[in-house]
Amino acid sequence: MQMIETEGLSKNYDGLLAVDRLNLRIQEGERFGLLGPNGAGKSTTLLMLTTLLRPTSGTARVNGFDVVRQPARVRRSIGVVFQDPSSDDTLTGYENLKLHGMLYGMPAALREQRIGELLELVELTARKDDVVKHYSGGMRRRLELARGLLHQPKVLFLDEPTLGLDPQSREHIWRYIERLSHEQRTTMVLTTHYMEEVDQLCDRLAIMDAGRIVALDTPAALKQVIGGDVVVLQVDDTNLDRLQRLGYVTKIDRQQGMLYLTVTNAGVHLPEILQTAGAVASVAVRSPTLNDVFLHYTGKEIHAESPEGGWAERSMHYSSRTR
Repeated sequence: MQMIETEGLSKNYDGLLAVDRLNLRIQEGERFGLLGPNGAGKSTTLLMLTTLLRPTSGTARVNGFDVVRQPARVRRSIGVVFQDPSSDDTLTGYENLKLHGMLYGMPAALREQRIGELLELVELTARKDDVVKHYSGGMRRRLELARGLLHQPKVLFLDEPTLGLDPQSREHIWRYIERLSHEQRTTMVLTTHYMEEVDQLCDRLAIMDAGRIVALDTPAALKQVIGGDVVVLQVDDTNLDRLQRLGYVTKIDRQQGMLYLTVTNAGVHLPEILQTAGAVASVAVRSPTLNDVFLHYTGKEIHAESPEGGWAERSMHYSSRTR
């Protein structure tokens, strides 16, 4: 079953085409990653899919409901975990979940059952009566994951769900997401700047650039597109023409003083590459990563330390413009 379908979905801001004729099909239970450089259109896409921003043209359906004609049905079908903290830090963890359930009109008995189940899932049962302002960043993010799932949404949107968390907290969030996907068949749409997160969590991945999808496949299949080993050189001055004439070097990218060479059988050819490159300060040889894929399709690297601004803030701004 298709949980998300878009046809020619576009958004134009006073002549700026933020999303350009987007066609997507996301299946029930799929974990789908959305990557792109800042300004690629990821956040605008999420805002349209969650009914917070009206498309300029095209259509989108979530859980079978049209985002323009049936926004209330869409909203009851989805949960959202924002990049920025959005829980009330003056309430306890339990009170935050109870309030959310009441806003969704959940029957009291079901609400209490779900609160207990989800507190157990995210390992916050012992801290449910603590005020949220005393939670760590990881605990608060886990609470917001539980809140997004409380009303049993068919689709969960996760906008940078582990941004700013320590490695252990990130691993915990990954574990919860994987468990939810397997046990509840919840469809998940994830944006992130952490490539290992996409590699571990996502069944498929779309890379956006300039409002369009430039690549879409499984992480493994996308890495195969690179078609060779990656040699990374730190150089002061290099004769690129000479490197480009080496038959086994299939692609060269330069980023921030580093050269990224896609090389067939790098282990055999590395001595000649180093001799040809000239003065080399450092060298590394590795298998292709998703960051290499991102660089290949967009000409840019993705950096976890420089994400777009908070989606919660943007959603308030955009929704106020579209009322």
